[in-house]
Amino acid sequence: MAKPYRTRDLPLVPERTAIIVIDAQNSLITQDTPRTQPYLYDQVTRIALPNIARLIAAGRQAGVEVMYTVIESLTLDGRDRSLDYKVSNFNYPKGGWQSKVLEAIAPVGDEIVLPKTSSSLFNSTIFDYLLRNLSVDAVIAVGFLTDQCVDTAVRDGADRGYEMICAVDACATESQDRHDWALRLNKGYCRQATTDALIAEMGGGV
Repeated sequence: MAKPYRTRDLPLVPERTAIIVIDAQNSLITQDTPRTQPYLYDQVTRIALPNIARLIAAGRQAGVEVMYTVIESLTLDGRDRSLDYKVSNFNYPKGGWQSKVLEAIAPVGDEIVLPKTSSSLFNSTIFDYLLRNLSVDAVIAVGFLTDQCVDTAVRDGADRGYEMICAVDACATESQDRHDWALRLNKGYCRQATTDALIAEMGGGV
């Protein structure tokens, strides 16, 4: 019987690691969200966003590349969107307020923000190309929603040969059940870790 190739629990190498913040944008939290999506609002504002902020601060200090992707069409009318986004009526026009990264975790300096027009940033952005140019082979995925764009990024990244890591308490979705199911189903594609564990691994303590 062949021995396992290796473990998923490889130590982080900061200069070969990126944090990708997925869809943490103004459209996620509006004045109606506390009323229409109370669970999501609570998880985003109380848990996920503070953890993302802590993680990217530690990453910046350690020399990890911090990157962002947001849902944003390349056109005003969204004619460039994927079929799924057209059917789902997702159209955040180019340059609009809805696609700006949430202020609490805004990019610093020249950190890269990639507009995407499908669930998979690997399919509708140059993320893969950039990672290879940056000599990055490990990616920590955080953001929204756990069972949609975060899950898709984890799976697609794994298939492309990246060490995918999901920060389980730095992402959220519309119910606890959906969040838990997504993590159960994608654990075969990634290493799952808490924000505290990843910060400690980057040398930032807990």
